[in-house]
Amino acid sequence: MKLTIERAALLRALGHVQSVVERRNTIPILSNLKLDAADGRLALNATDMDLDIVETVAAEIAAKGATTAPAHTLYDIVRKLPEGSQVEIAADGKGQMVLSSGRSRFKLACLPTEDFPVLAGGKLAHEFTLAADELRNLIDKTKFAISTEETRYYLNGIYLHAAERDGARVLRAVATDGHRLASVEVPLPKGAAGIPGVIVPRKTVGELRKLIEETTDDIAVGLSETKIRFSFNDAVLTSKLIDGTFPDYQRVIPTGNDKKLEIDTKLFAEAVDRVSAISSEKSRAVKLTLGNKSLVLSASSPDAGSATEELEVSYQGGDMDIGFNAGYLLDITRQIAGDTTRLMLADAASPTIFSEVDDAGALYVLMPMRV
Repeated sequence: MKLTIERAALLRALGHVQSVVERRNTIPILSNLKLDAADGRLALNATDMDLDIVETVAAEIAAKGATTAPAHTLYDIVRKLPEGSQVEIAADGKGQMVLSSGRSRFKLACLPTEDFPVLAGGKLAHEFTLAADELRNLIDKTKFAISTEETRYYLNGIYLHAAERDGARVLRAVATDGHRLASVEVPLPKGAAGIPGVIVPRKTVGELRKLIEETTDDIAVGLSETKIRFSFNDAVLTSKLIDGTFPDYQRVIPTGNDKKLEIDTKLFAEAVDRVSAISSEKSRAVKLTLGNKSLVLSASSPDAGSATEELEVSYQGGDMDIGFNAGYLLDITRQIAGDTTRLMLADAASPTIFSEVDDAGALYVLMPMRV
């Protein structure tokens, strides 16, 4: 194998694929990327056996071939090369790869390509297409609520499924960690009607979001009971799914909340942020005191003192006090793009629904806390 490639193009592709590779691996080949050169393209492949990324970039191929190379070492080398430089890569198939650029020359130990595992490939039962901005929206507005608690592994991802709201079919993404829940939807794409409900792992969600950051192309999605694949531009990401049952989240969404509060999203978020500066590090608790056309936010800490801030609001319901984790409140307000946030409340001990007045497709549920 022998090829020449621009540093910028190689670095961008390496940045996407190398982050899949774990820093510590008990299986040596999983520390490596597979490089496959043919027909004016260089394909870079990384996997951790659960997640697989293949990204292809244009290159001048002098001799076809494939090899593997240490992922993080290769990325560090290319990152430190001068901007605008050309990179030459050559491998003789005898366990060594030579990378040259200007006066720099590196020799890297390679492992046999036959040892590299194959996760991608094969046809998946369901196929549909999503606009890039729709997929970004589904991820961005739900990923903050993914659980990091490994014992409840079935919450360690985004639950993607076909659903119905007000007679319209939708593709819905849901994430929850038991304290808060995020549910966001887009119109159901053609071909997605019969898809099974699947849980896309947290790591896959993170890598996919980085991968689609700049793309404007539609994303082709392939889905089966055990795998999901996202294809676009010159990249293909294939992932195993979490083998578990996502809880019946509909039971968590309250239906009898009759107290309605509408508030300016930006002013609310800024006030929560200011008042929470005084709350104790452990609880991050902020109290909301609701009355006629007013909301008072307050926080106190034995060490730091206390803080209050009053906001004008539109509120229908009786006087009440309710407490929330300030960090969770801020996470939710960051997802609301519109000017006005609507809260539907029941009482101080029941979950509260947060939504955007102009977007019925996004909904958040937050459990209160004692203050």
